[in-house]
Amino acid sequence: MRILSFIAFLLAFHAIYLKAKPLVMWISSFQDQVYYEKMVEWYAKKSGKSFDLEIKAYGFREMPDKLGVAFRTGQGIPDLVQLDETFFGVFLNGPSPFLNLSERARKSGLSQTLHPRRLEVFTYKNELLGLPQSLSAMMMYYRKDLFEDFGIEPADLSTWGELAEVGARLMDNHSQRLLALDGTLFDVLLRQKGSDLFDRKGKFLPDQKVALEVLTEFAEMSQAQIAVMPDRGSIFDPVFFSGDLENGEVLCVAGADWYGLDLFQQFAPAMQGAWGMMPLPTWRKKNGELGPRTATFAGQGLMICKASKSQDEAWNFIEFVMKDKGANAERFLQGNSFPAYLPSWKDRRLLDEHEYFEQSMGKLLVELADEIPPVVVDPRRPQAIFLMQENYFGSVMFGSLSPREALSQYREAMKTGWGESR
Repeated sequence: MRILSFIAFLLAFHAIYLKAKPLVMWISSFQDQVYYEKMVEWYAKKSGKSFDLEIKAYGFREMPDKLGVAFRTGQGIPDLVQLDETFFGVFLNGPSPFLNLSERARKSGLSQTLHPRRLEVFTYKNELLGLPQSLSAMMMYYRKDLFEDFGIEPADLSTWGELAEVGARLMDNHSQRLLALDGTLFDVLLRQKGSDLFDRKGKFLPDQKVALEVLTEFAEMSQAQIAVMPDRGSIFDPVFFSGDLENGEVLCVAGADWYGLDLFQQFAPAMQGAWGMMPLPTWRKKNGELGPRTATFAGQGLMICKASKSQDEAWNFIEFVMKDKGANAERFLQGNSFPAYLPSWKDRRLLDEHEYFEQSMGKLLVELADEIPPVVVDPRRPQAIFLMQENYFGSVMFGSLSPREALSQYREAMKTGWGESR
């Protein structure tokens, strides 16, 4: 009896004190916490397996900083990470802290069923280090009611040059500004025009002429009050939505799918039905054809940390989130983003008219998906994005720096290691 009692004691001790620790997932979006908590429930129910995942949500910029500290100290490293592509390059100096998912993605079919342009964003030195959750394709959001009042059709803005012409007429006849923008648009415009922040050999601003043309063209639009920056410098500021957009200060703003699904509905709920969506204006190629009418900006990817002792379990959950029909639809319907998983694009829930825009976002994104230009991944990309956004784009738009001066200072700043502390 004593032996049996001792065995019972050991079993109880094991159940209470030696219970397996839950997996830990860090995400960079407080809004996504509800989504992932629901996905944990769905995964456990559909797989029939017990699954314990502790989800910790941090701010967009806070999470990469905390993750960097965890990797440097080796303490508190999570199993799973949701990381925005804007910060991905921060973790590419030296050996990757993320698991190479190339073979797992190949065996699961995800390497063939996720949009190839989005897979590239999380691939470095032939290693797939994350799986993209969102298409993140850019489009133009426009005031349908004010377009009608001013006699403007979306087709009138097929190119940036046409936008400038329409904008000039609006200013001359109505003192009406047309477009709001900020520095996050710079590398989008570069890629629309066939260039990028880096080339595949690592050269920064590989086409100086294109970069200068882009800044000059938009500086001229800014000086003419056709394209303007918000008072506080960001199109992601809640005050921009409740002020400039609701008051009709501008008629258009460019943003990715998640910009419309999340920020519009969160910060301007009373404007339901007022906003429409159309392709991004572009430039014409030498043969006269329109260039890509979209590009991508930001968007989350899912990674597994090499330090995780539960890599297989973490992968099984990621694979479910990426491939499950309901999981993809739920992410869109909750106002997160349009999925990068191609089979999900047949789901009517993604293609139906969107309640806020009274238009199908899904059909427009599917139409634009093949036009997405590639992104060149480089460890310095976060540094380049934030330097332009915070230091130079506004200076050019407000006229305190010429485009040529800004690009010269931009190049010098990129040599200083501005982002090394991250």
